[in-house]
Amino acid sequence: MESNFSRRTVLGALTASAVGLGGARTAKAAPRPDLVCIGTWKGQFVHGAWFDPVRGDLTPIGPVGEANADWSVPHPTLPLLYVATLEEDGVVGTFRIDRASGALTKLSEVATGGAGLGGGGVSYLGVDRPSNTLLVANFEGGFAAALPISRTGELGRPVSIAQDTGSGPNPRQGRPHPHHVVLDPTGRFALVADFGADRVFVRRFDRATRTLSAGPQPYATEPGSGPRRVVFHLDGRNVYLLNELTADVQTLGWDPRDGTLTRRQTLSTGTPGSSVTKSASDLAMSRDGRFVYTGNRGENSLVVHAVDPRTKLLEPIQRVPCGGVTPWSFTVHPTGRWLLVANEASGTVNVFAVNQRSGTLTDTGKLISIPNPDSITYCRS
Repeated sequence: MESNFSRRTVLGALTASAVGLGGARTAKAAPRPDLVCIGTWKGQFVHGAWFDPVRGDLTPIGPVGEANADWSVPHPTLPLLYVATLEEDGVVGTFRIDRASGALTKLSEVATGGAGLGGGGVSYLGVDRPSNTLLVANFEGGFAAALPISRTGELGRPVSIAQDTGSGPNPRQGRPHPHHVVLDPTGRFALVADFGADRVFVRRFDRATRTLSAGPQPYATEPGSGPRRVVFHLDGRNVYLLNELTADVQTLGWDPRDGTLTRRQTLSTGTPGSSVTKSASDLAMSRDGRFVYTGNRGENSLVVHAVDPRTKLLEPIQRVPCGGVTPWSFTVHPTGRWLLVANEASGTVNVFAVNQRSGTLTDTGKLISIPNPDSITYCRS
């Protein structure tokens, strides 16, 4: 009898705990909003916002950290944010993230240029988790660098630097300006899209020593193209390259055995016949590899491309206004349901819904005001 009574008591207590104060059963807890960190072009602060991944609501927090941020990337597991700056010597700061308030506390900083190499604006940061390495594209210095990440998330000075060479015909291309660095799926090669040199340099990468070294011949674009972003397809055999000055996107074949790139396709991201100054901005791929998104600053538009499932070539299927002026960058949410755009000249971050079946974008009309936003980083809370 005592055993049965205890069991009924426990069951009753569990039932009561599942009933809300109004008598209804407790609904499934809503997911916590994501912290979004927003860099500002030539500004002095990183701004924060809370993003609801269910409703697509974006709620501003205001300035959360002091840095003239040009790009940022979170640590894969620790509450840390690495922030690229425009400071001399290509300084990268490490900030602790307060998950409750979104505030960023600066812990340390490191110069990515190394002794005497100089270099100001850092245009890209990426984390290679298998080797605990921060990969850096130092735009002003003309090189890519590999920085060690300790077990506690601290950054060390560069253990390897790969200097680019070359120039292009545009006045902005007087010397090398790497804009993006990304590892191939094997982790054996690093691709460096160099805006100034009109090249995608292919560097060998040793994960054990974090060493970037000379690789095969670089891929050469048309003079004056200004390579800006590269993305690997999930198949590991194709690469998409966005060129800023010619505002086109290219499909390149990738041979992971010897690290060579071969041109397969070139498509304009602009409207046929448009006379505006060409300027492409950002590039991203859907989680399933079925769609590629590009930004066109000259026309203030976003372009959706379908990926052919067999050939992996691109076909434009939608061109939509970006919701503001000068879409500097955009970021697809990890769920694949949303795309946030940093419209730098109009000072807004706009929320687009992503149709995951068709890949198309819909402007939700939701936005927040941020002074000159230039980058958006999701920090899962």
